[in-house]
Amino acid sequence: MESRTSRLGEAAPLDARSVNGTKPQLDALTGARGLAAWYVVFYHIRDAFGPEVPAGVISFLSKGYLAVDLFFILSGFVMWLNYGAKFERDGLRAAPVFLRRRLARIYPLHLFILCSMACFVGLMALTGRYDPNHYPLSELPLHLLLIQNWGFTSALTWNDPSWSISTEFGAYLLLPFAALILLRWKRGVAVNLAAIAMLCITLAFILRIRGATTMGDGITENGLIRCLFQFLVGVFICSIWQQATASQHRLLLAFSALIATVVGAGWANGDLSEMAAVPTLFAATVYFLAQTSSWAGNPLTSRIAVHIGDISYSTYLVHFFLWILFKLIFVSDPTTVPLVLMMGFAALTYAASEILYRAIENPGRKWMQAHSPAFLGRFERVERKTVRR
Repeated sequence: MESRTSRLGEAAPLDARSVNGTKPQLDALTGARGLAAWYVVFYHIRDAFGPEVPAGVISFLSKGYLAVDLFFILSGFVMWLNYGAKFERDGLRAAPVFLRRRLARIYPLHLFILCSMACFVGLMALTGRYDPNHYPLSELPLHLLLIQNWGFTSALTWNDPSWSISTEFGAYLLLPFAALILLRWKRGVAVNLAAIAMLCITLAFILRIRGATTMGDGITENGLIRCLFQFLVGVFICSIWQQATASQHRLLLAFSALIATVVGAGWANGDLSEMAAVPTLFAATVYFLAQTSSWAGNPLTSRIAVHIGDISYSTYLVHFFLWILFKLIFVSDPTTVPLVLMMGFAALTYAASEILYRAIENPGRKWMQAHSPAFLGRFERVERKTVRR
């Protein structure tokens, strides 16, 4: 049975430094993930809001695609937080268990949503409304293998948000090999900071030479690169968080707040491009959230914020398909939907997230872990014996 520390990664394991023999929770990261998931939800439905919603709010929602960049950095942080020590102890022998757990975490719900969409497409085909451009049958195998956004396609298809799950799967495959290098490279806090800076600068440069003007441009071409670089940024942030002394943390906390302020202001004033600002801004934010998670009164650690974070993967994966169904059934003009109806959709998304989390996501994870291939089970037993010793 998993401990309550498994939140943002497995559903998200956010445990790290020892307290009374156990690892503490970084609930602020879980809460932040929940808010980011809902930012994506409102980003996808923003064009349907009517005149009741101010233009400034719509403008803010139009940047909701950036929440995915926060996901990538959070994911790198959490994966290193929970598996870095295992890779240090076991090397590549830890990879099968790591990958089994990650697939058990992400695949059951992904498969359920994909199969649900396939049934929907079948019904649309029977009524003569099949859209081969957004639901190409030839691309279903890519989605089933979680490689749909590895550069094989020219447009997002089927469950659009799952593109980021595809790229994160690529990051999971990379991490065991990256760990071999990182763990042999003795890095202090300063070196980790330099590595973060280089990753952010390099990512901005690559996206720029590829013709992107925002982080969200060319997802099918740039999404994998965008994920891998920021995932590694999260790994280095976690290394800093684990290595720094108490006095260094005080300095880094002030430094992260300063960087976030300066970079955010530069981006807002147009002095920094989105591609230069966002990875750095989110890197500083993730460190700040991790370091301040235990502060009393932190709203991101409230029970409701943490719960929304717990079910955020279900929210993220279901909302796009649910919006398609909602418009088909309840909406006559998808360009101007009454606010009360939009709030109804939000309530429906929350309810669906709760149901999927309890009925599909968690049971599916447990089933996959219990029915993993025999050779992975042997690795798991070896790991448990090693821990007991």
